[in-house]
Amino acid sequence: MKIAVIGSINIDMTVTAERIPKKGETLHGDSVSYIPGGKGANQAVAMAKLGAEVEMFGCVGDDSNGELMLANLRNTGIKTGHIRTVKGVPTGIAMITVGENDNTIVVVAGANGEVDRAYIDSVKETLKNYDMVVMQHEIPLDTVAYAVEFCAEQGIPVVLNPAPAAAVPMEIIEKVAYLTPNEHEAVLIFGDELTTEELLKKYPEKLVITQGSRGVSACSASGEVFTVPARKARVVDTTGAGDTLNGAFAVRIAEGDGLKEALTYANTAASLSTEKFGAQTGMPTAEEVERELGGYGK
Repeated sequence: MKIAVIGSINIDMTVTAERIPKKGETLHGDSVSYIPGGKGANQAVAMAKLGAEVEMFGCVGDDSNGELMLANLRNTGIKTGHIRTVKGVPTGIAMITVGENDNTIVVVAGANGEVDRAYIDSVKETLKNYDMVVMQHEIPLDTVAYAVEFCAEQGIPVVLNPAPAAAVPMEIIEKVAYLTPNEHEAVLIFGDELTTEELLKKYPEKLVITQGSRGVSACSASGEVFTVPARKARVVDTTGAGDTLNGAFAVRIAEGDGLKEALTYANTAASLSTEKFGAQTGMPTAEEVERELGGYGK
């Protein structure tokens, strides 16, 4: 299966500290690292490390960070031939603070804001060659909607991870194959009138709600709401865990797994990713996930 990712490409400036500072507070940091990131690129890397054939679609700036991010994607085995380098615009950056087994993130879009309708038009013919498209919210939301409409017309299934949190028009929800918000994003999109269980039953085999340490929940075609519990992990850094889950989920769905089976695999991959530092550097290989699951698929 060939998977296309349309999304953000960032460099992560990650600072570690004893804890996350409170509002107005200054703390001494332990270290600072510059690591490849961006939700789109992260999910592409997660899928490539799990053995998928992946191409990344997006934009970087004409700066050293952009060159580094392209080289990193290529080194992971991801196709980059349709990534556009935008002159006079910096590559996106995420400023991350890691402390107390948690993190805070501030993202500056930079060249990611240049992933517009014209860019999608320029890659439409290429996208037709892919079996699945994966997207997030770190590019303009208008572009996300435009790409979803195109994929729906072409019969290409879309996995949409609506993060960072933003409202999603109902017509877009109807046209994606899978929507994967966390519990807070789900409230923003659907409101709080329905319980999580009622919401999942309304969108069986489509809506997947991640709940951090409580696992991930969905509803089968038969109407059974189930939760795949989180694997206990020796947490070092949670950055990128959600992206790992989304990438792994997309890979297993593309390979033909059922919903519960795919989420079990994805949740295990996400947990393993928290045991190493960095979003992409912590992402596991297929062999590591299969070993943890005791010979998955054998």
